[in-house]
Amino acid sequence: MQQPIISIITVTYNAAAFIEDTIKSVIVIGGEKVSFIIIDGESTDGTVDIIEKYRNHITYFVSERDNGLYDAMNKGWAKAANNSYVLFLGAGDLIIDLPDISNLNSDVIAGEVEIGTKFLFKPKNDFRLKLGNTLHHQALLIKKAIHPAAPFNTEFKTYADFDFNQRLLKSGAKIVIEPHLKGYAMEGGVSTKFNQKESLAIVKKNYGWFYVRLAQLYYLLRHEI
Repeated sequence: MQQPIISIITVTYNAAAFIEDTIKSVIVIGGEKVSFIIIDGESTDGTVDIIEKYRNHITYFVSERDNGLYDAMNKGWAKAANNSYVLFLGAGDLIIDLPDISNLNSDVIAGEVEIGTKFLFKPKNDFRLKLGNTLHHQALLIKKAIHPAAPFNTEFKTYADFDFNQRLLKSGAKIVIEPHLKGYAMEGGVSTKFNQKESLAIVKKNYGWFYVRLAQLYYLLRHEI
């Protein structure tokens, strides 16, 4: 039986101002124990030139047109080894700490994420995941073997990762919180402005109208609308 590895996937498009910091964090923190995959959407701003500087540290790299963020993330997932725990790191995001996964027996491993200079996001693996996205991808390791097929529904443009997280919960995946998994998320990005309509559509699809009503209250209590 193959020992598990960590595959870090970064999706980029015209990210020359941020991508180098992300690559360096993967090299320094991950070192030889990670497989590093970069999927670029045909950047024209010098992103590709920066990536090429570190080509010896990158397991797989392609620059080609895609159909948006989650299509590119699906491409990265397909390239990850089957014995991988997969983590998605955006351009500008950083790895702070990675756990030793050799003795972990979990489907999903979640950690804390520093959100810019604003606050520290702490993951929740309880009923709150049925209402909102309580796991952030910058510190989320998902065992590819439990879902070999493309994980993201590209009909959701903002929160396809939330949809996947809910489907993992529904499937009975074992989700644990690991103190030695930590990431940093750069402020900004596709989900900066809360998209209540899409979030509720995901809740409805996965859990039905009762949980939609609970989610609406949950968002109000969290001051997200």
